[in-house]
Amino acid sequence: MKQNLFVVAILFFGFTAGNDQTGSKSEYEAGNTLFINKKYTDALTHYHKAIELDPDNYQAIFRRATTYFAIGRTKPGLSDLDTVLEQKPDFVGARQQRINVLMKMGRLEDAALDLKYLDAITPSKEDIHSKLQLIDQHQDDLNALKSFAIGENCDVVDEVTSKLLEDHPWDSFLYILRGQCHIAENRLKLAIHDFKHASKLSSDNTDLLYDMSVLEYEVGNVRDALSSIRDCLKLNPDHKKCYSSYKSLRKIVKFLDSMKNSIENEQWSSCLETGAKLLQSDNQELVVKINVYRLTCRCNREEGNVGTAVQECSEVLEFDDSDVDTLIQRAETYMADEEYDLAIADYEKAIEWDSSSETAKSGKEQAKRAKELVGKRDYYKILGVKRNANKREITKAYRKMAQKWHPDNFQNEQEKKRAEKKFIDIAAAKEVLSDEEKRRAFDNGQDPLDSEKGHHAHRGGGGFNGFHGFNPFGRGSQEFFFHF
Repeated sequence: MKQNLFVVAILFFGFTAGNDQTGSKSEYEAGNTLFINKKYTDALTHYHKAIELDPDNYQAIFRRATTYFAIGRTKPGLSDLDTVLEQKPDFVGARQQRINVLMKMGRLEDAALDLKYLDAITPSKEDIHSKLQLIDQHQDDLNALKSFAIGENCDVVDEVTSKLLEDHPWDSFLYILRGQCHIAENRLKLAIHDFKHASKLSSDNTDLLYDMSVLEYEVGNVRDALSSIRDCLKLNPDHKKCYSSYKSLRKIVKFLDSMKNSIENEQWSSCLETGAKLLQSDNQELVVKINVYRLTCRCNREEGNVGTAVQECSEVLEFDDSDVDTLIQRAETYMADEEYDLAIADYEKAIEWDSSSETAKSGKEQAKRAKELVGKRDYYKILGVKRNANKREITKAYRKMAQKWHPDNFQNEQEKKRAEKKFIDIAAAKEVLSDEEKRRAFDNGQDPLDSEKGHHAHRGGGGFNGFHGFNPFGRGSQEFFFHF
């Protein structure tokens, strides 16, 4: 009886194992189809199932490794290759792929061991020997780099690390080494760029994240500094340096967010008040001041404080002359002050730093057109609105100016004539700026009413009452009556 039960058990488990292997093969094939169509995430799901059903399915594990590499997940991909080669050491394709990965990671000794293993089992030797020679050469280069003190022989370090990174782009050590030289030569933005690469490649390096945060703060990128500190604390909530920096950075960013919110809601005075509070609380810390001025530059311009706005933008640009947004802000401030040559110069600098900036390109063209209109009738200036004013702002400004300069408000003959002329200009400004086609023509350097003067002269006298049949107060065809 016991013997029969034993036989049944063997048959049952054998049947189950057979089913699992069949199911694993089916999932593996489904994953391959998805992989070929570059649906990597879906392919991974099927490979997971295939391996779960049959942990010894080394082909499924190998395919999953390949899929991990396709989506940039090096660590689990390498782990899968290790598993494959433990199960099947003579799997040449897997070993070659691991060599490629190890080379990219800069793990030269491990790559050399795999190459020597292949050398022993494959007939093709030439490629293997050339790679082993390359590893020896690169190992010598690395040893030379490690012999230098940090921040010394930076020309050599920059040249050698850049060359090595062509073959070992996933080696975080090379990025850190080059970044340290950038710091020594005060090229902080380049150092940050290299440290970011390194932090992605060694995602558990909290000290690197802290150092990167310090650099980001020093170049004025307070938000980036806070982001790096947060990444550090996610990995290690008890990291003393990151934790102590977090509180102060969070406070600064909170103030800056409040200022940005005020700008979005066009609450310019509130923006300036919040900026003043932040500067007061941080005792005029330079980096804090630069971040505040990046925002108050615009807020002061919008409040009409053009001189202060130019001064604040200029201080930001002394700190960082490549700040494209601030170059554009100062250019717009110069536009408001009719300093068109200075505006054009700033727009051109912005384009030099960022050739894709459409704002800078259109701003430059607008400044050129505005310069050409100097001495001519400027409809924006007549209504006292910005060149980017919307229809609501134009209508509001028009009503205010029309009420102010209505000829009936003046008794003196000379003042009344002056008011009539002003009133006509105000009505003309409203007509042009409220009409998209005419406004576009004006922005392109043409006065759309110039071509209409002859036509309107035959409408019944021209002059004030006959001006284009235009009624500034929206009273239909009703005319204005002047009391002489």
